[in-house]
Amino acid sequence: MLQIRDLKKQFRVDGRAVPILDVPEWNVHKGERIAITGPSGSGKSTLLHLISGILRADSGSLTVDGQPLHELAEAKRDAFRAANIGYVLQDFHLIPSLTARQNIEIAMTARLTSKERRRTVDGWLEQVGLADRSRHLPSQLSRGQQQRVAIVRALVNHPPLLLADEPTGSLDWETADEISALLLELSRAHGHTLIVVTHDLNMAGRFPQCLNIREVNAVSRDAVPLQQTVLLQRGEIPV
Repeated sequence: MLQIRDLKKQFRVDGRAVPILDVPEWNVHKGERIAITGPSGSGKSTLLHLISGILRADSGSLTVDGQPLHELAEAKRDAFRAANIGYVLQDFHLIPSLTARQNIEIAMTARLTSKERRRTVDGWLEQVGLADRSRHLPSQLSRGQQQRVAIVRALVNHPPLLLADEPTGSLDWETADEISALLLELSRAHGHTLIVVTHDLNMAGRFPQCLNIREVNAVSRDAVPLQQTVLLQRGEIPV
């Protein structure tokens, strides 16, 4: 599913190159469910951005489901991500003026009839316990319900790979526990490969595999993460 070799990424800050990520080798097999932990500024989110094609590495190779993303221009990476990668974020990013149903439908890439689209969305909303909330706006939903809509939006196209960046970071502990269980159950039931970045050790403990970012990122094994954390707090680099 995922093969990484000698992948490097740095950002320029005040004219100076700051190394963020150096992954000598990392492989993820189809269907694996992995949680990645580590301190702020250690490269966790940057790793997800590279895997999804949002960012392009400075060097090295990154292959997702047989597609070498390092060889693609931005437009082609975007097209690949839309068709093959689901992404769940901490802040949901739902469109406020659209209902739960519409927020999901707008992400659907398959050419379906109106009836087929409605049936598909109804099925997903049923799975996440929101069958009676399809016409609600995000402002009419709890934060946990909003994250459930965001999860459905990420999964509705049946991507082989699902990425989640701090998906429980803005939720209370009870709701976070429910969302953790939901992500794991849906990914297992539908055969998705799941990679989650989290500070939530309770969530990480639920996963069959849990890695510290230092196990894959050579940069974060050094003293550099402290410098990165300062830059992160200044809002200068997304790590």
